Amino acid sequence: MGRHGGGGSPDPEIESHPRRWLILYILCLSLTMVVISMSSLNVALPSIQRELGAGGSDLQWIVDAYVLVFAGLLLPFGALGDRWGRKRVLVIGMTLFGILSALAAFSTSPGQIIAYRGGMGVAAALVMPATLSIATVIFPRSERPKAVAIWAAFAGAGGALGPPISGILLNFFWWGSVFLVAVPVAGVVLAGTLWIVPESRDDEQRPLDVVGALVSIAALGSLLFAVIEGPELGWGSAPVLGMFAAATVLVWGFVRWERRIRHPMLDPAYFANRLFSLGAATITLVFFGMVGMFFVLTQYFQFAQGHTPLDAGFRNVPLAATMMILAPRSPAFTQRFGARASISGGLLLTATGLGIMAALTPASPYWIMVIALVTTATGLSLFMPPSTHIIVTSLPQHKAGVGSAVNDTTREVGAAIGIAVLGTLLTVGYRSGMRTHVSGLPDAAAEGASDSIGAALRVSRDLPAEQAARLTESAVDAFNRGMTLAMGVSAALLALTAAATYLLYPREHAAGRHRQEQPDNSPAGA
Repeated sequence: MGRHGGGGSPDPEIESHPRRWLILYILCLSLTMVVISMSSLNVALPSIQRELGAGGSDLQWIVDAYVLVFAGLLLPFGALGDRWGRKRVLVIGMTLFGILSALAAFSTSPGQIIAYRGGMGVAAALVMPATLSIATVIFPRSERPKAVAIWAAFAGAGGALGPPISGILLNFFWWGSVFLVAVPVAGVVLAGTLWIVPESRDDEQRPLDVVGALVSIAALGSLLFAVIEGPELGWGSAPVLGMFAAATVLVWGFVRWERRIRHPMLDPAYFANRLFSLGAATITLVFFGMVGMFFVLTQYFQFAQGHTPLDAGFRNVPLAATMMILAPRSPAFTQRFGARASISGGLLLTATGLGIMAALTPASPYWIMVIALVTTATGLSLFMPPSTHIIVTSLPQHKAGVGSAVNDTTREVGAAIGIAVLGTLLTVGYRSGMRTHVSGLPDAAAEGASDSIGAALRVSRDLPAEQAARLTESAVDAFNRGMTLAMGVSAALLALTAAATYLLYPREHAAGRHRQEQPDNSPAGA
């Protein structure tokens, strides 16, 4: 089996590989495992808290350790795959992910889970860029848009599949099963990768940009730490402002360094390509809204409507199912109407779905939520494949790993910011609605009830029936106010992004067959 070079057209032998679609589904299975690992854990947190005595800070870092390490390492590990071999990096990442998942399943303390989750973030950062970069180089240009669309469908649907899978496992097994289920999946993917996935790398063996990698890790780590801790410590607190300042200085230093060296990890000149910049910016904003939406809906279904974790998880299935059906068909729409219409129209539909959610109340029938989820998923299905395709094909082929990592990094940064910002808006709306409803409670109970709807429902269990009913009703109403604020802001932001994308999309690429072809690979190609 031939091996892809880094600088030219795809290897003819691999182009005609009769099993390249099977290779793609092996890659998508590993991608889905990584994405599900991020979204499924939220359902297991209450069980972990009960069994291991985890505190609020422990629970936060069980979730955030993965995101912080994962996002910070995506760029350097994407570059590592380009130089060292993308299959090799994928195999190492999958092996490490399976081992750490097994260890996490049998943790005996919150600290152990946090440590293993951080290690899983390292493994995921090896896996995720490799999946898209391998898919990019093994498919001929004519089939690449469809391959990227299938990859994007799995990437988007995986987030919605995590909660129901986690709910099923917790319904029959202990909390560790949420981690342990990744072990056989990792084994299957590892066997398939070793058997059939071809190796590919940058044949010119350009030197690794070690300084750029370290500075990018520090910059993204500082930014994400500030975003994660902002809601807890306060956006105006000294540690948060200090980390934002550090991130700004480090980004400036990264750009200066990358401009000076001969072989940069990520040449800042690529951002002069308007297609590349638009793709990165829109994906960041969409994941801001999408992951923030999951954060809000988890509480809406469980706390405001009173569903079990299993029921709540399955109520997200229409989004995943719609994406799996429609996203692979997105290239045909883009081919007919153009990337500008597909991207801006997808953004507008996503904003519409979030707008419907903003108008819901806890008493709203589920069929309205189904309409909102299907509308959102339809928009994501139109938007994600062409935006992903733009990013990975705007860079030279020897930078396939870096292009994939840029795509993945924008997703993770947008997700982290979305949870932090929309979570803050949800809290602001909730606390505003609860301000006048806790005056008759003891100080400790009033403080807890004012914090979140989950805390208010716990407080209500210790109150007399009539007072508990009033507090529960007030908390649900206050949560609805916060949800309306958070989802409304997200919908408005995406609607503005849709308009800006339509206006800023390069006119010479707005129509014609270019929309399914690779743009100019030069930095200013667009």
